[in-house]
Amino acid sequence: MKKTTLKISGMHCASCATILTKALQKVDGVKSAQVNYGTEKATVEHDEKAKLEQLISAVKNKGYTANLDDGKTEDGDKKREAELDKQKFLLIIGFLFSIPALILGMFVMDFPYRGLLLFILATPVQFFVGWQFYKGAFIALKNKTSNMDTLIALGTSAAYFYSVYVVFFDPMKEQYFETAAILITLVVLGKYLEARAKGKTSSAIKKLMNLSPKQAIVVRKGKEFMVSADSVVVGDIVKVKPGEKIPVDGIVIKGNTSIDESMITGESIPVEKKPNDKVIGGTINKNGSILFKATSIGSDTVLSQIIKLVEDAQGQKAPIQRFADMISSWFVPIVLVIAILTLLLWYFIGGQTFSFALIASVAVLVIACPCALGLATPTAIMVGTGKGAENGILIKGGEALETAHKIKYVIFDKTGTLTYGKPIITDIITLNNQTEKSVISISASLEKSSEHSLAEAFVKYATDKKITTTSVKSFSAIPGKGITGKINNQKYYLGNPKLCNENKISIKTYLEQINKLQDEGKTVMLLTNQKKILGIIAVADTLKENTPKAIQRLKHMGIVPYMITGDNERTAKAIANKAGINHFYANVLPDQKANYVKMLQKKGKVAMVGDGINDAPALAQADIGIAMSSGTDVAMESGNIVLMRNDIMDVARAITLSRQTMSKIKQNMFWALIYNVLGIPIAATGLLSPIIAGGAMALSSVSVVSNSLLLKIKKLR
Repeated sequence: MKKTTLKISGMHCASCATILTKALQKVDGVKSAQVNYGTEKATVEHDEKAKLEQLISAVKNKGYTANLDDGKTEDGDKKREAELDKQKFLLIIGFLFSIPALILGMFVMDFPYRGLLLFILATPVQFFVGWQFYKGAFIALKNKTSNMDTLIALGTSAAYFYSVYVVFFDPMKEQYFETAAILITLVVLGKYLEARAKGKTSSAIKKLMNLSPKQAIVVRKGKEFMVSADSVVVGDIVKVKPGEKIPVDGIVIKGNTSIDESMITGESIPVEKKPNDKVIGGTINKNGSILFKATSIGSDTVLSQIIKLVEDAQGQKAPIQRFADMISSWFVPIVLVIAILTLLLWYFIGGQTFSFALIASVAVLVIACPCALGLATPTAIMVGTGKGAENGILIKGGEALETAHKIKYVIFDKTGTLTYGKPIITDIITLNNQTEKSVISISASLEKSSEHSLAEAFVKYATDKKITTTSVKSFSAIPGKGITGKINNQKYYLGNPKLCNENKISIKTYLEQINKLQDEGKTVMLLTNQKKILGIIAVADTLKENTPKAIQRLKHMGIVPYMITGDNERTAKAIANKAGINHFYANVLPDQKANYVKMLQKKGKVAMVGDGINDAPALAQADIGIAMSSGTDVAMESGNIVLMRNDIMDVARAITLSRQTMSKIKQNMFWALIYNVLGIPIAATGLLSPIIAGGAMALSSVSVVSNSLLLKIKKLR
């Protein structure tokens, strides 16, 4: 089986993606096809029978254009920028003409040539700004379906052309030019905001790509060469100095160091590396030079696989089919049939004049105009997202707000999300007549000379407690074990239990205390002289203060919390217990996180909460990705919701806001349609004039907007 990705142009709404998916699936040899309206791409899995030309032809036959996706982001960026510029230009034109029309049509009744002036103002909006809706409606008609474009084109055309008739043939009646113009302008505003949101995916991908260094030092025939990272081949010996990034994946063959893998694993403590250990491209070498053998390059590296996972997850995530589009599939044909029947029955059977029959028919179309239906979702979403922003919850568009209320499971990344993301000293046990002050003074003095990530925790603790440090002589780092040095001619060691064993210092007496601390998920450091242990210091990444409260709140809402981490089982269990989380995944690699999300998605809608690059594929795969603003740009851009205050209580608040907003949308749909349901039969009988129909239509819009504004007074708690 072969997988082909196509770039699609010309899609107007989610139903376009459905049309194209069905068309591609009908091509002989296609096993599966998925068209994503958000990314404007089609992913097709097929055998040799299905040729590229046939796939492109299937798209073109439906009224759209397609090209092979070459993987270059520049073309996509230019296309998105062009679409954004286009919608911005149309929006400006729309407002320039529709605002004066609104003022003149609604508030100024006695004005010379008022009807003609309204015609002049509304016409450019109707046929220039609104042309894309006519085009979308035509494509839908061509494919024997209907969508929101059909509703917009039909409703505004009814109001516009009836108004043309009134102004030029029956000036005593009321016109509806301003209604058509304002509706089109508001919908274009939605299109503009949508175009702005589409640039986020490629931006996140580009940031991931920039993590890899551009150059690398390779050793060939005993000589060092600076080459492009892209020219490194499998088997090359690569040299990396302290502070440099690892260019490709490989295995250490010489040297010892610690590597900051937080951008990949999300874990804050650097990992000690020695010969035969694996290194990952894009991670940072903290101290010590190493030589490693390149094992994976280009698209085979871990970082490249993460990029691919982000692209795949975003490409597979189908956009929400809006309720209004579902209604339009049956609402539009029914309204058209009723309008035509009204015209024919009154003229041919009712014996009325053609003018009476036409007015009754237009009244049906006007009362059915989807002004309120078009406003029902966007007004609620506008208020909802605005309220979210006021509360530090940045929601990227209506899709996220619509989906979040269905969430059944929330998966939390541990480091930086549930925890602070920085190791701190949590426990100090003094032994053999030592004081806490002396233990910290000696430990911090030694760590001042160290480049290890835990050193900062000791130095910070000493500074905060105003404990003085002393100069150290004969300092030495012992890779994978700890450090040593002389203070006032006394030799001290600070490291893990392995260092004590190496120096033949017994730890048997203190094993119970050490094991207890390790069971709590803490890193244990032992301070010794050459004869005995002076103190036990525990270092850990601690839970945020309100983490247990946030987890409890989600449980009360009927949502099941999970934790996912690269930590070992023991550490993960300790953190999960403290947080109040009953379900967790430990020892999880970056490329596995998205798989765990997929697995849980079989049970229900899943939200992923994270802050690291390693979380990006999972954030993209989840039904809702929730990113902490303290995290990486990639995580923030892969997420659908960003928590600007870094408060995980906002996870529950975001879901509560979604539930409130969806409730308003459903109420709005009722108010939008009740006038149609009650008004269409009355209009068909000829008892409802277009003026009254227009009033009812306006009232339904006011009801919808007012109802949406009530969201502002609701509390998120």
